[in-house]
Amino acid sequence: MNSKASLSMDSTHIGPLITDKEIGPLSSKIYTKIVEHILQGGFGQAGKLPAENELALSFKVSRSTIREALYRLKVDGVIESRKKAGTYVIKNPAQTLVAAVPIKNFDDIEKYYSFRSCIESGAAASAAENHNEDDLKALEQALSELNSALQSGSAGIDEDVVFHLAIAKASHNPFFVQNIETSVAPIRQFIELVRTIDDKKSSPRISATQKEHENIVDAIRKRAAKEAAEAVMLHISNAKKRIFEGTILP
Repeated sequence: MNSKASLSMDSTHIGPLITDKEIGPLSSKIYTKIVEHILQGGFGQAGKLPAENELALSFKVSRSTIREALYRLKVDGVIESRKKAGTYVIKNPAQTLVAAVPIKNFDDIEKYYSFRSCIESGAAASAAENHNEDDLKALEQALSELNSALQSGSAGIDEDVVFHLAIAKASHNPFFVQNIETSVAPIRQFIELVRTIDDKKSSPRISATQKEHENIVDAIRKRAAKEAAEAVMLHISNAKKRIFEGTILP
């Protein structure tokens, strides 16, 4: 992961700090940063947040601002405070996001792809670092079945979901797994939307999609975390372009 451009994956420091370009109340900005960090698995499998004073130091804001952000997370049911034990993540914030923001138009699709790129690049980087042989076999099997589906003329919707879920499972991070699972519905939704526009699938596009998937698997196989994340981001960026060009390739 690129630490200078995004959140540090150290659970005790989740900078970078808020920039002047980000609009809205300061507590809302902190809320967003913490949600992003949760979605990227930044608090580990236990999901324990740093203490308020540590968060305040990390973001260079007051503890009262941190409390406001944490209160909103508690109201949303994302975290809970346990007496003498600390604050823990109890719900994937993606579940709330998916339920609250249905995909209805192309603008929603574009925003969803930005969200998806953030989550899935993190999952791929983690998979590169943490996968075992069984995970790799499952990922290669999912890739083979997806390629077969695309070659047969199918949109490969089910196979594509299985492939990306296999990446999340290889991360051994339950937050990534849960997020991909809860993203299945909107993925189907916008693919079905595009199907009404254009049902044609060209060989060059199929080949390009297959190559992108293979590059992701190769990077994970080599345990190249940065390369895996970049391969996923490129794939998702290209997938978004294909959506707006009127293709239904996943």
